[in-house]
Amino acid sequence: MTEWLIHLMELLGAPGAGIAIALENLFPPLPSEVILPLAGFTASRGEMSLPAVLSWTTAGSVIGALALYWVGALLGRERTLALAARIPLLKVSDVARTEAWFLRHGRKTVFFGRMIPIFRSLISVPAGVERMPLGVFTLLTTAGSLLWNTVFVLAGWTLGENWALVETYVGVGTNAVIAAVALAVLVFVGVRLAERRKGRHALDG
Repeated sequence: MTEWLIHLMELLGAPGAGIAIALENLFPPLPSEVILPLAGFTASRGEMSLPAVLSWTTAGSVIGALALYWVGALLGRERTLALAARIPLLKVSDVARTEAWFLRHGRKTVFFGRMIPIFRSLISVPAGVERMPLGVFTLLTTAGSLLWNTVFVLAGWTLGENWALVETYVGVGTNAVIAAVALAVLVFVGVRLAERRKGRHALDG
C-alpha cells in the first residue's frame, strides 16, 4: 500500500494525498496513520509544499465525510429503525436512546470523533441520519480533520525517514479502541441474552 501511495503522490502531488484520505474515510482499512505521515515526509523532501498537503488532505477528509453523511441522510430515521427491528438482540428503543444522546452531544461527537480511529468515518452516518445541519457538520468536520491531519503530517515531516514510527505507536491506540468496542459488544450481547432468559423463565413460571 505504501508503494501505491508514493506512486499516487508522485503522479498527482498533494491532491494525490487528498484523494487517498477521501478514500480512507470510505474504506477505513486504508489508515490515515500511514497516509498522513508519509505525505508529511514527502513534503519535508520538498516534493510537495506543507500548506498544500494540509489543505488537500483536509479537503479529502471533508469530501469523504460528506459522502457518508449523505449515505446516512438517504438511509433516514425510518429505515434505520426498520433495520434495527430486524437485527437480533437489538431493540428499537436502543436506537431511540442513541438518537437522543446524539441530539444532545452530536456537535462534540462529530468534532472529537474525527480524531478517534474507526469512529472517524462512522460518525458521519448518524449525523446524516439525524440530518445535522450541513453547514454545522461541514464546519465541525473541517476543524476536527484539520487538527488530526496537522498532527500526523507534522509528525511525518519531523521524523523524516522514520515516519513509519507513527503508525507503530498509533497502532497501539487503534488496537485499544478495537478491543474496547469488542468488549462493549460482548457485554451488550451478554446482557440481552440474560434478559431473554429471564423473560422465558417468567413465562414458564
